[in-house]
Amino acid sequence: MLRDDFKLISVDDHVVEPPGVWVDRLPAAYREAGPTIVDQPGHTQAWRYEDNLYSINLLGSPATRIFRTDGTGEDLYARHYDDMVPGAYDVHARLRAMDEDGVWAQLVFPTFPRFAGTRFLNHKDPVLASLCIQAYNDWMIDEWCAAAPDRFIPMICIQLWDPVAAAAEMRRCAAKGARAVTMIETPSPLGLPSFWTDYWNPVFEAAAETGLVLCMHVGTSGKLTTPSPESEAHSDAVPISLCGLNSMASLADLTFSGLLHRYPQVRIALSEGGSGWVPYLLERMDYTWARTRVGVDRSISPSDLFRRHFWTCFISDRTAIENRHAIGLDKLMWESDYPHNDSEWPNSRKFLAEAVTDIPDDDVHRIVELNARDLFRF
Repeated sequence: MLRDDFKLISVDDHVVEPPGVWVDRLPAAYREAGPTIVDQPGHTQAWRYEDNLYSINLLGSPATRIFRTDGTGEDLYARHYDDMVPGAYDVHARLRAMDEDGVWAQLVFPTFPRFAGTRFLNHKDPVLASLCIQAYNDWMIDEWCAAAPDRFIPMICIQLWDPVAAAAEMRRCAAKGARAVTMIETPSPLGLPSFWTDYWNPVFEAAAETGLVLCMHVGTSGKLTTPSPESEAHSDAVPISLCGLNSMASLADLTFSGLLHRYPQVRIALSEGGSGWVPYLLERMDYTWARTRVGVDRSISPSDLFRRHFWTCFISDRTAIENRHAIGLDKLMWESDYPHNDSEWPNSRKFLAEAVTDIPDDDVHRIVELNARDLFRF
């Protein structure tokens, strides 16, 4: 059961960056081109970056979305800071929201940069893009996490278009206290070299050296699975229901790519991909590995690579809880996804308690707190 003294650590939440993140930190020569909030018609706002406009478009839950009655913005998407609860973007309000939810600590993914910083891939000026990455990281470590160091796990973005610069940024931020990197789940759809190449060696070498966990959030490849044009056009329910397929693809791709064989110290969290699918995929990969004779490293099985490198995260996954020993009790972590639509806020602790009511206390403690502390050295 979920005892009162267990401190919930959520390993996947989200922050909407306050308007001053880049304006306050970029060198003067770059501020005009850097990300700035501008008002738009119809009580909406957008980020302006390098002369392009990117609408605020946060998919909140019914509890974290403020519904106005003026006939605008009545869906679940928040398109103005006024549409969001303050906990989405204000750290002190976030702490109050966490207390109300019964959550002790969070690891948060960015919003305007996209979950893995891929917004800055489409840059005109690589110097500005790199400065934007550094500004975000300094804000995350020095301001957001510093507001309550025992309540937030510092996670950074990297320069995905320049692995050498990315590795340097990882080392810089690790020295400042970072514990994780938000990393793309699959590079190829973004036009980047795959995990099968040497391109990512500097990043994985830096991860091995610093101990920074690579957190691969579903959708950071730029897409979720949509079986038909109609499901893509008319309902978020299909791709969100299938988001575990993204994590499955990342796990299989990395397992057979050879990259993890070169860097046995690297640790990876598959964020928001669920966990209940793990036993099947490990069985299937081991079965395939045992019968494949071409292009497969025979030195270690896929299931052993999983045990060495991967952790999984779930919001609501009774299948994973029941199969925790088949997955690996030490490989399961919980997430609240605040303030997104999957979040149960302000009832996360209540819903989680109901999900683990028949599970031994020691097992629950590992899933909701201790595994995250161990993985992120928190």
